[in-house]
Amino acid sequence: MASEAARVRVHPPHGTVVACESGRGPFALDIVAGRHRLSADEPIAAGGTDTGPNPYELLAAALAACTVMTVRMYARHKGLPVGAIRCAVKHAKIHAEDCAQCETKTGKIDRFERVIEIEGDLDEPTRQRLLEIANRCPVHRTLESEILIETRLEGSRGH
Repeated sequence: MASEAARVRVHPPHGTVVACESGRGPFALDIVAGRHRLSADEPIAAGGTDTGPNPYELLAAALAACTVMTVRMYARHKGLPVGAIRCAVKHAKIHAEDCAQCETKTGKIDRFERVIEIEGDLDEPTRQRLLEIANRCPVHRTLESEILIETRLEGSRGH
């Protein structure tokens, strides 16, 4: 069974991502972003076939990727002696009462733990400045801002 994503003849416009069931499992997806193809799935423990990262891992990947790219852009612009940059992001749901700095005090909130490694002979003020820059990456800012998601149904209603 060919996936819907495989049947997409043209690339979606820049900035549009299409996710379609792949037919390889109950939650397995093909994702098309421009000319790029990715997979997503749920882990076996959640009823998936584990053929790709789950949606929260993809969200964490977006934050990690944006962080590294933002720090790299700044370092290049400033001519800083930065070697490899790595960023690990872990997502979890935590109880709101366990978060002292959060406005929400009941229920659960999403927590992203981000660890950044920057190689290079950098003094402490420069390292702190790079941390400030990392906190300004566009995905970080999006996740911390008010978000509006507008949804509509499209397409056929029958078989």
